[in-house]
Amino acid sequence: MFSIFSSKKLLASKLGEFTDIHNHILPGIDDGAKTPKDSLQLLTQFKELGITNLICTPHTMSDYYPNTPETILDAEATLKSFLKENGHEDISIRSSSEYMMDSGLVNLLENKQILPLKDNYVLVEMSYLQPPVNLREILFKVGNSGYIPVLAHPERYAFYHAKYNTYNELKNICKFQLNALSISGYYGPGIAKIALKLLSEGMYDFIGTDTHHMRHVENLKKVKFSGKYEPDLDRIISNTTATFS
Repeated sequence: MFSIFSSKKLLASKLGEFTDIHNHILPGIDDGAKTPKDSLQLLTQFKELGITNLICTPHTMSDYYPNTPETILDAEATLKSFLKENGHEDISIRSSSEYMMDSGLVNLLENKQILPLKDNYVLVEMSYLQPPVNLREILFKVGNSGYIPVLAHPERYAFYHAKYNTYNELKNICKFQLNALSISGYYGPGIAKIALKLLSEGMYDFIGTDTHHMRHVENLKKVKFSGKYEPDLDRIISNTTATFS
């Protein structure tokens, strides 16, 4: 029997006026856009989806991308100038970072060198290979510094898939941010399965695109979901925009 809950819907149709809080579109400072022209190409595609408000989150990693507020804000200024020169002042750009939970983050916290997403929210991530041995200590350090940690794409940490209860423990210390592409199987069926489980259990607070390049945007336009997940997706899309607009 046909049901609205089994029908597939396009996620892109829900992203108009959405505030994207996780992307790598600032030029030249991480593994995302390399030049302002690359950034504009991505932003033009976002604009087609109705997304014109973005918080840019380049990686900050001690060993690979040792970004600071200065390097990030310089890249933001470069991109804003390029957008103005090319008649795209209707795109709103703000900057933060996606902070790897390593010793470098602890140093940045101690030196008050954090760029929050907004207010006191800070986007954090960990290695896909294994969690830091002092993960909880770092998360508590973030909290004790006055910030609310937002864990980027928890569904992508495969080492927790067989230890699902760890998600409940982490949820007591931080907010969860879903990668939009995760529910489509883009990162693999195992990640999609966990993403949908976390989604259906109300574990996510926010959603972001984690866009690095055109392939991500092209696939974002194709993401479909079962109607039974619509209330959960509506909730986190609405909460993301309400919190970070």
